[in-house]
Amino acid sequence: MEFVYVVKRYDLFDLAFPHGFVAARDDLRVAQWTERIRERGFFVERRQAERDSSLKQIIPYTLMAHGDELLLLRRLAQGGEARLHGKQSIGVGGHINPIDGVEARDVLEAGCRRELEEELVIDTSYALSAVGVINDETNDVGSVHFGLVNVARCETADVSIRETDVLEGMFTSRAALAELLRSPDHTLETWSRLIVERLDAVLG
Repeated sequence: MEFVYVVKRYDLFDLAFPHGFVAARDDLRVAQWTERIRERGFFVERRQAERDSSLKQIIPYTLMAHGDELLLLRRLAQGGEARLHGKQSIGVGGHINPIDGVEARDVLEAGCRRELEEELVIDTSYALSAVGVINDETNDVGSVHFGLVNVARCETADVSIRETDVLEGMFTSRAALAELLRSPDHTLETWSRLIVERLDAVLG
């Protein structure tokens, strides 16, 4: 049984819900939303959270950056969720679990770093910064999740996939990502597509 960190939708937002990527540098609401998540978040069983649209599951979603390149990931057919097979992503994301709140000053950062360590082998130092949030109310999956977008700026490109049977990845230039997005048959997952559309705002 998995428990995940959530916030009640109406404890998080005011009257309007954001859509897409919202940059912290451009919108003061990002700091407000993040503070509300820290103050008002709690854990519930994941199965309940998936069925309850009054809850927003909080997902740290982290881009690995080296120079002008981002780590582009592709989920293989051996991965767990069939709906994600073949999908590409520029974010490493996952739920915040109760273990992240044990002896951690910041449950949000702890959840972010744990997800990175579970998915990747990072043999370089990196600086982690929160750059914005992402929200998508256009589908059932997006409507019950809220992303905290971070950038991990790596000193070198010594980053590799931990479980190579379910995931593959390589650093890819911003120009190549923009070209990928223009392809009518691209397989970028929704959050990644919304972020690639705003890369200048994401990366500064």
